This record gives sequence, C-alpha cells and structure tokens, in this order.
Amino acid sequence: MFAQIVAICIFLAMFMLIILDKFERHYVTLGSGALVLVLVFGICMRSMSAIWETLNFGAFFESSFWYGASEESTAGINWSTVVFIAGMMIMVEGLGKAGFFRWLCLTLAKLVHYRTVPLLICFMALSAFLAMFIDSITVVLFLATVTLELAQMCGDPPNIIIGTSLGYTFFDFIENTGVVVAVCFVLILIYFTFCFRKELKRAEQANGGPVTCPEPSTAIKNKAAFLSSAVVFLIAVALLITHAQTELTVACIGVIVAVLTLVVLGLTSGKKSVIEIMRGVDYQTLLFFIGLFVSVAGLEKTGVLNVIANFIMSVSQGNIAVIVIIILWVSAITSAFVDNIPFAATMIPVIRAIAAAEGMDIGVLAWALSLGTDLGGNATPIGASANVVGTSASAKGGYPIGWGRYCKYCVPATILVMAVSTVCLFLRYL
Repeated sequence: MFAQIVAICIFLAMFMLIILDKFERHYVTLGSGALVLVLVFGICMRSMSAIWETLNFGAFFESSFWYGASEESTAGINWSTVVFIAGMMIMVEGLGKAGFFRWLCLTLAKLVHYRTVPLLICFMALSAFLAMFIDSITVVLFLATVTLELAQMCGDPPNIIIGTSLGYTFFDFIENTGVVVAVCFVLILIYFTFCFRKELKRAEQANGGPVTCPEPSTAIKNKAAFLSSAVVFLIAVALLITHAQTELTVACIGVIVAVLTLVVLGLTSGKKSVIEIMRGVDYQTLLFFIGLFVSVAGLEKTGVLNVIANFIMSVSQGNIAVIVIIILWVSAITSAFVDNIPFAATMIPVIRAIAAAEGMDIGVLAWALSLGTDLGGNATPIGASANVVGTSASAKGGYPIGWGRYCKYCVPATILVMAVSTVCLFLRYL
C-alpha cells in the first residue's frame, strides 16, 4: 500500500511539472523515473527484479525484438518505441537537410497556383499523409515553417506507443481508425472553411495579381542527396506498410532507415552532414520517453493501474458500450489538458487489465484510446506536443495564436470529431 502511495505521488508530481512547463520535460520524467527505481522498487518493494524488468535491457538481445510477428511489450521501458522514433528522427533530419519537405510544400503550392483554399486543402492532406509515417511533431514543425513563408508571399506518438505495446500493425490502424479519420478530415475541412470563409475570401482577392514565389527547385541544394533521401523515405514507407508480412519489427525498421539515411548522405554530402544530422536528433524527446515508461511502470508494478481498471469496470458494471465511451471521452478530455503521450502510455496497462477481466477484445479499447488521445489533444494549445510546436512557430513568424482564439475554433471541432468517433465505434464494434 505504501509503495502505491509513493508511486502515485511521484507520478502526479511529474504530471503537474509537465503541465506547468517550468522545467525541460525530459528532466522531469527522468527525475520521476529515478525516484520510482530508488524509492518505489528499491526502498518500498526491495525488488531488484522489478528494477531490472523495468529497465528491460534484455529486450535488445531477444530475436523477437528485431524480427517476429508479435512485438507486444511488457511493463517497463518500451525500447521498440524509443528505437523506432530515433530512427525516424534521423531520417527526417536527412530529409530536411536535403530540402525534401520545402520542395514538397513549394511544389504543392505551385500546382494550385498559390490559391488559398486549394492550398489549405493540400496542406491538410499532406500533413495527414506525412503524420502516418513520421512523428507528428516533426511534421508540424516543417510544415509550419513553410506555411509562414508562403503566407508572407501570398499529421501521433500515442499511436506508436499503442502499436508497439499491443502488437498492432500499420494496416491495423488503417483498417480500424482510417475510415473514422477520413470522415473527420472531410468534416473538419468543411468546418474550418466555413469558420474562416471571410478571411479566405479576402486572401483570394488579395492574391488576385501575380505572385512571386521561389521555384520548388530552389529547395534542392544537392540533387544526389535529395534523390537518395527521397528513396530512403519511400523505403521506410514500404517497410512500415509491409512489416506484418516481412515480420520486421518497428525497432528493426527504425535502425534500417537510420543506417540508410546516414550512409546515403555520407556518400552524397560528406561526413560533415552525418555529424550535423546526429546533432540535430531530438535526444530530449527520447529521454522523455525513457523516463515516462519507467514512471508508468511504477504504477503498473504496484497495482495502481489495476485499481483504476477495476474502478472503470465497477462504474460501467461490465457494460462494454459504457467502457468504450468512458475510455474514448476520458482520453479526449484528459488529452485536451495534459500531454497525450504520457496519458496514452499510462492507459495501455489499464485497457489490458479491463480486456482480461471482462473477456472482451482489447482491440476495441485500443481504437477508442487511439482516437480519444489523438483527436482530444487538438482541443487546446497544450493538448499535444504538435500543438505547442505549431503555435510557437506561428508566434515566432509574427502570427501569435492565443488560447481564446485557438479554443474558439478547436474546441467545437474536437467535440464534432469525437461525436463522429463515438458513432463510428458503436456502428462497427458494439
């Protein structure tokens, strides 16, 4: 009991510090993780096995970590997620250095003749497509930068955690959440077009004359590096799409993509570019994940998450429909105010326990958690890391977006897509 209280206090303190944003997030989670290892596992539980299982270093030496049809993770650090994200970061750094993202955005802008509404549609579609394969934070960062440039002239880690923890593939997400997201995409496009119809009309009229914009080719400084980086990106997409058939784990794919990126850019741009890419990797985010997984393990191994799962089952009285609604909407509401990444990591063991106790398909709960954390996080500027990055980039470019303005448009939009998600889940699974 005392170990549970200590674990809860450490976790709540971590969450509060993340919300207050006074310290770097990776320092907060790493500090929390260290306290869990020392105070909870070491002093309260006196269990070296709990410490070793949580650190999970043995995973690297298991063949299933690199190859195999199943890659469900146990309690502790989910190294599959960490390795995969690290590999994607290296690839994205290489693509950015080669000018791939800027070229892609400028090409789309040119294709629609820099018209505002078609450009809005193209960028929404592009962000949705890229976020299927690349960390959404990075996608927003690149697209926000190019969007600001075009404005002056004229797509979640939660899914990675859910997929690697429960063994779901790329096509599992496409099959179970793809239709919901597609419907929500169309509705949100209509919604924002309606909300900003006056501004969009003025923008179209203002851009009635000739527009001088850089040619997409200006984004390419080194053609060999550009082409080779694009090929690596296509290989990454192909590997992610087919990894259920090839049985390559996401960790293995992350390593393959990272090595290919470093090799091709080393050959086309020199050793200096390789060093620059490695320096550009967001190591703070990787450390954030490591500390987070250790903190969540403290709740899981002390039985706190089982208590939460039992409470949800008690409130729902075993009704599957009620359980799905609770997970979906609690995930959405919570993710609107706290970072959806730690929340998703916390809820994975909870839905595992609920599915085991009720004898229900964990997939239904996983898709409810995925939709709730991904879509609910859009309601506020701090609900998702990508929101923070996007609004920060906008402010730096001279277009600040305050809480009032953001929530005025995004809260109704979030409620709309959550209602659609609820209906879709009921029609398909309940």
